[in-house]
Amino acid sequence: MTTNSLEVAETAQPRAVAAPTLDLVIPVYNEEKDLERCVRRLHAHVRTEIPYSARITIADNASTDATMTVARRLEAELDEVRVVHLDEKGRGRALRAVWGASDATVVAYMDVDLSTDLNALMPLVAPLLSRHSDLAIGTRLSRDSRVVRGPKREFISRCYNLILRSALHARFSDAQCGFKAIRTDVARRLLPLVEDTGWFFDTELLVIAERAGLRIHEVPVDWVDDPDSTVDIVATAVADLKGVVRVGRALTTGALPVAELRAALGREPVAVSGVPRGMVGQLVRFGVVGVISTLAYALLYLGLHPVMGAQAANFVALLITAIGNTAANRAFTFGVRGAQGAAKHQLQGLVVFGLGLLLTSGSLFVLHSAVPGAPKHVELAVLVIANLVATLIRFIGLRFVFRHAPAETAAQADSPS
Repeated sequence: MTTNSLEVAETAQPRAVAAPTLDLVIPVYNEEKDLERCVRRLHAHVRTEIPYSARITIADNASTDATMTVARRLEAELDEVRVVHLDEKGRGRALRAVWGASDATVVAYMDVDLSTDLNALMPLVAPLLSRHSDLAIGTRLSRDSRVVRGPKREFISRCYNLILRSALHARFSDAQCGFKAIRTDVARRLLPLVEDTGWFFDTELLVIAERAGLRIHEVPVDWVDDPDSTVDIVATAVADLKGVVRVGRALTTGALPVAELRAALGREPVAVSGVPRGMVGQLVRFGVVGVISTLAYALLYLGLHPVMGAQAANFVALLITAIGNTAANRAFTFGVRGAQGAAKHQLQGLVVFGLGLLLTSGSLFVLHSAVPGAPKHVELAVLVIANLVATLIRFIGLRFVFRHAPAETAAQADSPS
């Protein structure tokens, strides 16, 4: 926990509402013009539309204008409002500090411009209070959402979410909407793993939560763009892309302890009687790798056959594709990342390769004994059939080789996309 977080926990205790159900955070930086209008509007909505005890927390990120003066005046006038000041900028830094120190059941945040219609607030927090979901996000990209914004922001937002889906395999639809909530007990588990202190904070939190098997509820929202927003779109986009690369690398290398988090949260996949955990997803992914390997094998065999003959071409093609197959299955099917144990896994994979070689070479020997001078396409057909049988043997063998694969891989493989 940072120094600022400790200061929040020790000095910024709620004044009028002890341990509220909701803690609604508004992170601000130099928002002296919009802050009062936002807080009064939110305060009125909470009092009339939210049937739970709630607190509004203004989280000031080192403002240099009169934001703190306005915030202190609102705090003095409205019982359900408190102010937290941080000496450093960063929306993510503010949310980490306030959420981590909150005594509420559910913590949320919204942008100070209140671009999102507040009628979405109850649908946002209700699934968390019922404990049906762990996080909730407003989405502007649902068919049921009603959004007013310029084509430039629309294009950037959709491109960014497409990048998240492609690079990080994210399944949530809108990472950037400033309207999110999370159960506080879940937040305390996730926040220590989130490195970003700026605008990428939301995305990183959601990616980690999704990989940990947490349930993310999405709420279609009505959203009107703020034309006076001071957000630097280019700088934010560059920072977000850097964040995508950093998180992607951490997931690939295993630097993010997703398996431990999943186990701690009790989010292992539901077991199916008689089916080993993760086998269904592993079979699908193994099949994808197998199809690619078989195509590569066929191309190599046909290319090498005129040069070295059937048996030698089969050996070389099978050896090359076996090495690639083991590496691909290691990372893609069984989720083993990093260099540790790679050489051992390849050696064990070569043993499995030997069994495949024995089966395919034996098939060629039988074919040539029964039909001397068989044409190449017949040889290839026999080899493909033999390879299909060898594939089953390879899957069983590789499941043994990678029997200590990380738990999150099995869970992701069996989870819906």
